Amino acid sequence: MKIVTKSEILTVLRQFDPLLDVESGFVDYSKGLACIPPVSELVLEKGEVHIKCGYLKAGVHYVIKVASGFYGNSVLGLPSSNGLMMLFSTETGEAKCLLQDEGILTDHRTAIAGAIVAKYFAPAVVSAIGVVGTGIQARLQVKRVSQVTGCKKIIVWGRSTEAAERFRRSMQVEGYNVELIEHLESLAGKSNLIITTTPSSRPLLSQNMIQAGTLIIAIGSDTPEKQELDTDILVNATRIIVDSKKQSLTRGEVSRALRASAIGEHQVFELGAEIAKGRRPTMATETTVVDLTGLAVQDLKIAEFVLNRIN
Repeated sequence: MKIVTKSEILTVLRQFDPLLDVESGFVDYSKGLACIPPVSELVLEKGEVHIKCGYLKAGVHYVIKVASGFYGNSVLGLPSSNGLMMLFSTETGEAKCLLQDEGILTDHRTAIAGAIVAKYFAPAVVSAIGVVGTGIQARLQVKRVSQVTGCKKIIVWGRSTEAAERFRRSMQVEGYNVELIEHLESLAGKSNLIITTTPSSRPLLSQNMIQAGTLIIAIGSDTPEKQELDTDILVNATRIIVDSKKQSLTRGEVSRALRASAIGEHQVFELGAEIAKGRRPTMATETTVVDLTGLAVQDLKIAEFVLNRIN
């Protein structure tokens, strides 16, 4: 079994871009070419652990991924995310590769998903990218989405003033124009592309904050308990897209709206199928909500990408 270290993984990610591989994974999933069982999870006192696995029917590997989020780690000087991925042969079950990524592959494949969404559904001109949250996913989403949209104007809100200031300083060093705001109404009013990246269990954004012509990429709500968007935002959305229609029945923003009978399943479309239709930007009179809860096919694609580059 090959063992790939975190430093080796980072070297690959600096030199090569897995976006097209991950994008093809979404398309394959929506075509029914992937076998992805339900997510297993452990909810602990101080954090949560997600276990995802799956394979492509014509593929040579299946993946098992363990990813954790311990959101109080910052006070300990530790990253909030951790984990690893393993690839096994679909022919023999042999363990082929252990990727000791410490959560960075999950972080990057999630950020890549945001970039893919922006690639296909962002407004033709993005005036500013609004980011709800200041952690590692907020930073990676900004970098990835700005590459796709060309927008370097960032409006950021965070619960912690100190964390928001650290975010501002680090992103400005990299060439971004970052504005910190205290109220989410201001963020929504100044941004026509909004990314939510927090583990909040109560809505942070409400319908009256959202201006027409906005794309919302909801990242943080990946369990049944989390919620960043008020259900009225989905009720009033022109388009609602999820990475997995099946998974959206039990987790994410859409699951809450469905359970409340605020929207119907017929109003929800799957990302891979929408990608296959080509770019359709959010128009000035529209609102697009894309709810991403994370799929094992993303893990499979990025793990194989790294292994192939190292080999």
